[in-house]
Amino acid sequence: MKAQIKKKNSIFVQINKMAEGNKLGRDGEAAARDFLIRQGYTVLHSNWHWHHYELDIVALKDNEIIVVEVKTRSEDFLVSPEEAVDNKKIRRIVAAADAYVRYFNLDCPVRFDIITLIKSGDGYKIEHLDDAFYAPCR
Repeated sequence: MKAQIKKKNSIFVQINKMAEGNKLGRDGEAAARDFLIRQGYTVLHSNWHWHHYELDIVALKDNEIIVVEVKTRSEDFLVSPEEAVDNKKIRRIVAAADAYVRYFNLDCPVRFDIITLIKSGDGYKIEHLDDAFYAPCR
């Protein structure tokens, strides 16, 4: 019986850690939106879904659509935020961006950026990588 209790407790701890990570991510995305607005961007959508793909932020500036992948980490991270955007993730973002452009019938250039946020005390260290990647050739 004790083993079951331990297992339940470890599952509870794991779920709590996941919830903390989700909150960190949501808070980071909110900070990224605020950052973009302060930089003169118009945020069109947040967490836009197409099938099982998602775009964190879709913004507009100077008649260009900017698709922003947001990566938030606590101070004690193992993989840098930008390294978490691998080729598989890039393909998914590009597919979702293509669907977004088609869905809204847009005719303007699209740029892919990454905003990294590292939790620091009560705030974040924010880095905005313009043109972080290009749509891969098919």
